[in-house]
Amino acid sequence: MNLLRAVSTIGGLTLVSRVLGMVRDILMARYVGAGMASDAFLIAWRLPNLFRALFAEGAFAAVFVPMFNRKLAEADKDAPGTGLDVAKAFAGQVLSVLVPFLVLFTALMMLAAGPVVYAMTGGFPDGGPEKFALARHLTIITFPYLGLISLVSLLGGILNSLNRFWVNAAAPILLNICMIVALLFFRGDNEVETAITQAIAVTVSGALQLLWLILSCRANGVVLKLSRPRLSPDVKAMLLLIAPAAIGQGAIQFNLLISTSLAARYLSEGAVSWIYYADRLNQLPLGLIGIGVGTAILPMLSRQIGSGDSAAALNTQNRALELALLLALPAAVALVTAAGPIIHGVFQYGAFTAEDTLATAQVLAAFACGVPAYVLIKVLTPGFYARADTRTPVRLALAAMLVNLVGNLVLIWPLGPVGVGVATALSAWVNVGLLFGVLYKRGHIQPDGRLIAKTWRIVAAAALMGVALWFGGHLAEGWMEGRLEHRIAALAVLCGGGAAVYGLATLALGAYRLSEIKGMLRRKG
Repeated sequence: MNLLRAVSTIGGLTLVSRVLGMVRDILMARYVGAGMASDAFLIAWRLPNLFRALFAEGAFAAVFVPMFNRKLAEADKDAPGTGLDVAKAFAGQVLSVLVPFLVLFTALMMLAAGPVVYAMTGGFPDGGPEKFALARHLTIITFPYLGLISLVSLLGGILNSLNRFWVNAAAPILLNICMIVALLFFRGDNEVETAITQAIAVTVSGALQLLWLILSCRANGVVLKLSRPRLSPDVKAMLLLIAPAAIGQGAIQFNLLISTSLAARYLSEGAVSWIYYADRLNQLPLGLIGIGVGTAILPMLSRQIGSGDSAAALNTQNRALELALLLALPAAVALVTAAGPIIHGVFQYGAFTAEDTLATAQVLAAFACGVPAYVLIKVLTPGFYARADTRTPVRLALAAMLVNLVGNLVLIWPLGPVGVGVATALSAWVNVGLLFGVLYKRGHIQPDGRLIAKTWRIVAAAALMGVALWFGGHLAEGWMEGRLEHRIAALAVLCGGGAAVYGLATLALGAYRLSEIKGMLRRKG
C-alpha cells in the first residue's frame, strides 16, 4: 500500500463530502442565517458531533484499528489464512458490548438534554427561554446520530484495516446529501421550522450511513453477529485504552466546545454562528489532509511496529509529516490572506449579512493560523496509538486545553469571537510541540535530511502564494456582489490561481520534482 495513494483516496472522497458540506452551509446561511434559530441548531449539533469526534471517529478508531490489525497479523503469523476470522471474532465481541451501551447512553443524554444545553450555554442569556427551548428540542432530535455513527465507526475501522479506505471516507457524503435535500425540499416557512428539519436530517443520515457500511462490509466478507455482551480480556483492554484516547483525540473538539460555550454566554447573538461558519472552512484542510494522512498511516505504523521494523516506521512518520506540510501550509496561508473574499463569495446571501461576513472572515483568519498544527496533531498521534500508548497524548492534550481555556478567557473580552480563533490556534501549536517533543525524546521520530530540506522550500512557496492571493483577493472582491455562479467562478479563479502559483513555486524552489511525484504515485510499500 502506498501512503500517497491512500491519502489521495481518503482526501478525494473527503473533498467531495466537504464540497457538499459547503453547499449545505451556503443553503443554511441563506435559509437559517446567523441568528436565534441558527445558534440553537448549532449548539444542538455540537453535542453529538463532540461525542462522535471523541469516541466514534477519534478514540474508538485510534484504539480499535491497531488492535484489529495486531489480531490479524498475529493470527496469520501463527496460522496463515486465519487472521481475518480471528479479527472478526474480536470485532463481534466489541459490537456486542457497544450496542447496549450506546442505546443506554443515547437515551440518558436525550432525557438530560435540558441540563446539558444549559451547562453549555448558561440558558442563552442573550436569547431568553425561547432560544433555550429550541436548542433543547433540537438536541433531543439530533442525539440518536451519535449511536448510529459510532456503529459506522466500528465497521469503517474494519474496512480501513482491510485497506478499503474509500468506503468509510464516502459515508459522510450521505450526511451532506440528507441536509441539502432537507433544505431544498422540506424546509419550513421560517428559520425555526427549517432548523428543526435540519435536525431530523442529521439523524436520518446516521441511519443511512450505517446501512451503507453494513452492506459494504457484507460485500467484503465481513458479517458481525450480536451475542450476549461479555467483557473478554481483549474488550477490557480496549475499554481501558479508549477513555484516555478520547481526551487525546478530542483536544480540538474540546477547545471548540469551550469556545462555543463562552461565545453563547458572553458574546452577542450571532457569535456562535460566526464561529461555526469560520470553523467549517477551517476544518476543510483538516478533513482533506490531517484525517486522510492520520487514517492512512495508523494501520501502516501498527504493522511496522508490530513486526519490529523501526526504520520503516520512522520513514513512514517522516513522509507523513512531509506530505502534511506540503498540503497544510498553503491551505493555511490561503485562508488567512483570502478570508474576506471567500466568506463574502460563499455565504453572504439571503439572511447572511455584510456584518456577518466581516465578523466571520476575521474569525477564520485567526483559526487558519493553526491549520498546520491541527493537521500535524492528526499525523503525530498515530505514533503513540500504534504503540498502544493512549495516556501520553491525554496528558499533552490536557496541557493544550488549559492553554486554550486561559487564552479564551483572556482574549474573548478585548477581541470578541476573534479571540476564540487565536486561542484555539495557539493551543493547537502547543499540542504539536509537546507531541513532537515526546516522540523525539523517545526516539520514535527523527526528522531526516529530506524532510528538513523540503520544509523551508515549502514555507517559501506558500509565502509566494500568499502574496499572490493578497493582491488577487482585492481584485476578486468586485465579483462577490453578483449572482452565485459569478461568485463561484471568481473564487475558482482566485483559488486556482493561488494553487498554480504554489505549484510552480514548489517546482522552482525544488520542494518537489515532477518525476518524484510520479514515482510516489507508482511506488508501493
